[in-house]
Amino acid sequence: MTTLVFGHKSPDTDSTGSPILWAWYLNEIKGVDAKPVLLGEPNTEAAFMLTRWSLDKPEIISDVSDDQACVVVDTNNPAELPANINGADVQQIIDHHKLTGGLETKGPIDITIRPLACTATIMIDLIGNDINKMPEAVKGAALTCILSDTLEFRSPTTTDHDRKVAEDLAADLGVSIPDYAAEMFAAKSDVSSFSDAELLRMDSKEYGVGDTKFRVSVLETTAPQMILDRKDSLMASMEDVAKEDGVDQVLLFVVDILNEEATLLVPNDLVKTVAKKSFDADASGDTLVLPGVMSRKKQIIPNLAV
Repeated sequence: MTTLVFGHKSPDTDSTGSPILWAWYLNEIKGVDAKPVLLGEPNTEAAFMLTRWSLDKPEIISDVSDDQACVVVDTNNPAELPANINGADVQQIIDHHKLTGGLETKGPIDITIRPLACTATIMIDLIGNDINKMPEAVKGAALTCILSDTLEFRSPTTTDHDRKVAEDLAADLGVSIPDYAAEMFAAKSDVSSFSDAELLRMDSKEYGVGDTKFRVSVLETTAPQMILDRKDSLMASMEDVAKEDGVDQVLLFVVDILNEEATLLVPNDLVKTVAKKSFDADASGDTLVLPGVMSRKKQIIPNLAV
């Protein structure tokens, strides 16, 4: 049976590139028949990565069958995985998020969760000297993942090790990190072709605070005004998206990569309360700028309160 390698729903660059990276390792180094797949359409930056390095877009799947062999990367949260994930044969987890719980496995498995900014960084460590056999395209995917998850080392999740791995990959590939990151972020920032609902779900995670369920959406961009110009329609769409997704509220943070700040859209009193209790900030209008807030994982999710 082919082992499927996949990350979370609403795949970002790391959840698109890391399955490609690990499927290569399983196939070429470990002799395991493996295939990278996605749980949705990749975002614009991930699509840029695939084109830039001439990589095939992995097949998109909606669920997994009973006993399907699989490796889960860049998440361990059942809410971000196929509905039948506990019926599948999960053989390995490689992740850099906190342990959520709820996954059930057929037996003991190999789990690697490390406090690094990117799953691809962990994979490069696990692959070790076999990286010398890795094609340039796969190395390019790994570099893209790390620069994406660290926001070119601006994110507070960045470690010295993430930086070193990225710099080594860039040197090996002959790539200028500032120039390449600028191309990546330009691709990520072009969201003009997406509907409001697509934007609200594009890079989002479900998270509960007590009895309140949120869809926490983050849009990282070098052109925040392009998104903020649509704030009225985005806020109007939040209610429908929340209802369709079974959550109480969508929280949208527009992260300005260059100015290192986030703007929270504030459509109602619930979000005003969230802003006050989570960030000690008073929202007087329908947007609230949060200086220095860059990371959902480290600065947004852990602070959410209602």
